[in-house]
Amino acid sequence: MDKPDFTDWDIIKLLNEDGRMSSTEIARRLGNVSARTVTNRINALTEHGIINVRAIVNPLAVGYTVMADVFIEVEPGNVREVAKKTAEFPQVTYVACATGATDVSISLRVRSIEELFNFVSEKIGKIPGVTRTQSYLLPLKLKDFDTWLPPDVFEPGDE
Repeated sequence: MDKPDFTDWDIIKLLNEDGRMSSTEIARRLGNVSARTVTNRINALTEHGIINVRAIVNPLAVGYTVMADVFIEVEPGNVREVAKKTAEFPQVTYVACATGATDVSISLRVRSIEELFNFVSEKIGKIPGVTRTQSYLLPLKLKDFDTWLPPDVFEPGDE
């Protein structure tokens, strides 16, 4: 498989809506492929590492109602080590090394503002090499990686 075609992307879009949707339902909704073809395509997409079908926890449903981004400034030479260390915390949902004024960017989920404060000051702030943090509360999330698709998979008029 070189790259997904429009039928593959249509299957991916439906799985993005509901990862448990059956091949029969996908085939019915697409109208131009059989359930067996859908199953074969899902298997090929999975085997080639293009998609993963998995459970995604809804943080709000399990009490993690506070979402924040934390930008971390780090002593020169310690960026990767600090990024790796922050990635070990279960509260952290995203870690990336950055360029510019911030060296490491993380997102996290916690149960309260107090938990956010304690986590940033007691955990992140005490990682060797961290020189400064900036935390931003995120009161509204409109899109996340779990619904992202490349822009070129949409036909004109679909966007």
